[in-house]
This record gives sequence, C-alpha cells and structure tokens, in this order.
Amino acid sequence: MNIVIEHNPSSIKLAELGVMSWPKWSCQPGKYALVFEERETCYLVKGKVKVYQKGSSEFVEFGAGDFVIIPKGLSCTWDVSLFIDKHYKFDPPTSL
Repeated sequence: MNIVIEHNPSSIKLAELGVMSWPKWSCQPGKYALVFEERETCYLVKGKVKVYQKGSSEFVEFGAGDFVIIPKGLSCTWDVSLFIDKHYKFDPPTSL
C-alpha cells in the first residue's frame, strides 16, 4: 500500500516541518471511501484508523502520535474507530 508511518516523531522534527501550522481535519468514527489525488503528509493528534486499499482485506493501522505519508493515487477505505483529529498538507500538483 506504500503508506509510510513514523511512530512518535520528535517535537523538533514536527516544529521544523511546521506541522502545527498545517490545516486540520477531523472525522467521527465510521467508514469513509477516499481517493488521494495528491500525496498527503499528516500528523494525527487524536484517533485511530485502519486503512484498507480498495479491493483488499489487508490494512495498515495508525493513530494518535503518528506521522504518516499517504501516496498519490491511493484508493482506500478509512475505518475510523476513534475520532480523528489531524494536521495535514498535500504536495503541490506538478505542472504540465
């Protein structure tokens, strides 16, 4: 699935990246079908989720305190078990 997860990154790394100034997104527990049009980098402040790639029963799980990179083009289902609160940013689209 190529999702990269770093558990408990240092506060220095988060500060250097400016993570706390990124926009926030949150969602209630439930299942959400998502397609990532651009690569997303995010840091989960709260929550827990299992991510299933479309058409697969395999999943990756991450939650509060995790720094995550989600690849461009991923079509998946987020099975959110605990309320999600995260900072995120998308890579800028490449120009034609």
